[in-house]
Amino acid sequence: MPLILNIETATQYCSVALFDGNRTLLEQSKEKNAHAEIITAMIEKLLIEAGAIPSMLDAVAVSMGPGSYTGLRIGVSTAKGLCYALDKPLIAISTLQALAYGSRNHIKNNPEYSENTLFCPMIDARRMEVYSALFDINIRQVRETKAEIITENSFSEELKLGHVIFSGDGATKCKSFFKQKPNAIFLDDFLPSASFMVEIALKKYNKNAFEDIAYFEPFYLKDFIAAKPKVKGLY
Repeated sequence: MPLILNIETATQYCSVALFDGNRTLLEQSKEKNAHAEIITAMIEKLLIEAGAIPSMLDAVAVSMGPGSYTGLRIGVSTAKGLCYALDKPLIAISTLQALAYGSRNHIKNNPEYSENTLFCPMIDARRMEVYSALFDINIRQVRETKAEIITENSFSEELKLGHVIFSGDGATKCKSFFKQKPNAIFLDDFLPSASFMVEIALKKYNKNAFEDIAYFEPFYLKDFIAAKPKVKGLY
């Protein structure tokens, strides 16, 4: 089985996971938005724990977005640098698809959920806007990824047909809109994790679904808009 390093930096907390086909080793930060300072140390610690060295990796998988502009650039730059230096293939994983995998694993033993259950991972995109998509019970995407403003009428049709499992930091701030809708289920204290990427990464590895390291860019979904500096004179 291939040894794959998985890197997740699309949200507030970064994590790395190493998967060898039999076990998943995970390092997850507890400090928000400190990706640049800790990502390489986390990778080094994970490899030491596994008794491995970088050259033993068969591939590097990275969360490709949507998500934090800065976080994505840090993760993708780190992954591309490793792949280039080690001459290893790069695998790109949808951040929302990985969250959907994690959500399904979280509720898979609950008999309440059925074939009609949908998963709606959400990533905070500031104010009342989120990045989201819909996935079925087999984690097939059934609605496109988009940035949207959530209201009390959002997902009305889907919630009439069955349960919708909402997860991610974007879902937390939208919870109040769905108080009166019993089919809306929220996974509290649910954090993104590189461990959610491992199954998808292995499937892509086996299909040789690799990215061109020279040209690959994160999926930002929205253009980056720099905030106006608050320091007087920096305009």
